[in-house]
Amino acid sequence: MTVKQFARKVFAGQWPILLVGLFLVAAFILVAAGYWRRGALVMAIGVAVASGLRLALPEDRAGLLVVRTRTVDFLTTATVSAAMLYIAWTIDPLGTS
Repeated sequence: MTVKQFARKVFAGQWPILLVGLFLVAAFILVAAGYWRRGALVMAIGVAVASGLRLALPEDRAGLLVVRTRTVDFLTTATVSAAMLYIAWTIDPLGTS
């Protein structure tokens, strides 16, 4: 197997977690730049995307998003996303963005 075939196999099989990872990288860049509320919002959206993908995709296509049963995974990630969204929206910025 060549490197190109290996990379194609990895990206094709794990695109859901890679997509969520892109959201998290963007969120960490925003936080590092001093925009922690916007970073928290992007992180909450990324977790919501993970929740939606886990609910929509069958287990053999969801890749590393599969941890427990579909219901437990969906409820857990949706709850975490909602909590992060609430925190990002309601905490006083204390002079930051």
